[in-house]
Amino acid sequence: MKTHFRSKMKYGVLIIVLSSLVLPVKSQQVTYKVARTNQAINIDGNWDKEQWLFVPALEITNFMGGIPAFKPVTHVKLLYDEANLYVIFQVRDRYVSSLVQKPNGPVSRDACVEFFFSPDENTPLNYFNLETNAGGTKLMSYHGEITKPLTEIDLKGIELAHSLPDVISSPIMDSVVWTLEYRVPFSVLRKYGTITKPEPGVFWKANFFKTASTGQNPHYITWSEVINPRPNFHLPAFFGTLFFE
Repeated sequence: MKTHFRSKMKYGVLIIVLSSLVLPVKSQQVTYKVARTNQAINIDGNWDKEQWLFVPALEITNFMGGIPAFKPVTHVKLLYDEANLYVIFQVRDRYVSSLVQKPNGPVSRDACVEFFFSPDENTPLNYFNLETNAGGTKLMSYHGEITKPLTEIDLKGIELAHSLPDVISSPIMDSVVWTLEYRVPFSVLRKYGTITKPEPGVFWKANFFKTASTGQNPHYITWSEVINPRPNFHLPAFFGTLFFE
């Protein structure tokens, strides 16, 4: 009886070990700590200004779909205060073009950076997508029970600065570093959905993307890995986490 019991135990352990080896691979979600600032931030697109100097940067590194011939390198920093969230991108890029100028137009066709975020701890699948091309044109909507695009007035309420011209009709073929910075007022977000106001201990779910769906170097790159057969950024189940300090 003892011998039979031991053999069953060994067999059971073997089954557990083998089954663990064939479990589906899940996305390894990432985290970023967002510090609070007590200084007003001048939105000018300057990556090297004092307020950002000692703020750690996250990097967007996970490719979806095919790997492009040139791999853009994108870093992002965040801060917050009582009334706003501040975001700045720095992109080392090539083949940059920026044609879309209409608010809420298809900016992801151009050289584009994107910030998707779920600002309510209780509804993590409801989210905003803020997409901006290198020329500073914005697209933004809230995705809850229905999708609500931001009005042009509310889009203008998101102050933005960028280092490249508004329109780049002839692609920049050589390597170029461009920046884009904006201030997102919490008051604008509250018009469209519920938000958990940032303060120490609060977290939001979020993801960051670098893309250019057309042009000479199409690519789709994510911060928090998204596992999907084809490029798709609108998958909040794969968002990483922003922790507010």
